[in-house]
Order: sequence, then structure tokens, then C-alpha cells
Amino acid sequence: MRKIDQLLSEYGESHQNATNKSIHWICVPLIFLSVVGLIASIPAQPVQSVLGEGNPYANWAGVLLVLVLIYYVSLSIPLSIGMALFGAFCMMVVNLLVRINLAPLWVMSLIIFAVAWVGQFYGHKIEGKKPSFLKDIQFLLIGPAWLMHFIYKRIGIPY
Repeated sequence: MRKIDQLLSEYGESHQNATNKSIHWICVPLIFLSVVGLIASIPAQPVQSVLGEGNPYANWAGVLLVLVLIYYVSLSIPLSIGMALFGAFCMMVVNLLVRINLAPLWVMSLIIFAVAWVGQFYGHKIEGKKPSFLKDIQFLLIGPAWLMHFIYKRIGIPY
């Protein structure tokens, strides 16, 4: 069995309840987005000096997403493509939030992060099982890939 199949299967063991799954479809992408926003909030002068001053994508979130994608590539090239597209989408949303300027990006991201984690823990309370990342921290990155693999299955793309 491939490592990605093993990880997705193990992650799925604590995500059998339909309500918990539904909550994950909302909360996991929001947590991913909020982490991108929080990391993008870190001052990025060193990154901008390399990638270009004024480039809205020249920030620490971009650097982190590259590192995360290396991990996904090690598991599955097709899934890594989907996750790269989702990461790019998150970067676009973060840049939109900055332009809208309802509040500082870090504040909006922190609120999204907190609310989404409350939802996650509520889903696991319903499920009656602990979140997978409490067993192994890499499951924080497997959660988004687990959702992506369902999208791939639905549209007939092997992962």
C-alpha cells in the first residue's frame, strides 16, 4: 500500500460520522486559509527583497506553501497539484482580505482559525474520536489532502 493511501485511510478512521465529515468540509479549508493568512501577516522584507518589493505574493506564506507542497509531492504528484491550486486560491483570498481591509489580516485570520477549530473539536465530539493530529502531527497536512482525494475520486482523477 502506498504511503498516501495508508495516511488517508488512517485519517478516515476518525472521520466516519456524516456530521463530522460535513464540519470538516467547512473547517479544514478555513483552517488552511487562516494559517496562510496568519503566516502572510508576518513582516516579509527578506522575502520581498528576493521576490520583488510590492509583490503581494512575496511573503512568508508563499515560502511555507512551497515547503508544504514539497511534502505533498513526496506523497502524491496528482494530489500535490490540487493542493498547489488550493494554496494559490488561499493566497488570492488572503490578498483580497488585505485589499478589503475590514480589519488587520492577522485579526481576521485568528478569528477564522479559532472558530474553525471550535467546529473541528465539536465534530470530533460528535464522532466520539480524538482528532488524528493528536496521534501524529503530520495529519494536520493530511486533512486537506483527505478532502482533495474525495474531489479527485468524484471527478475521476487518480491520486
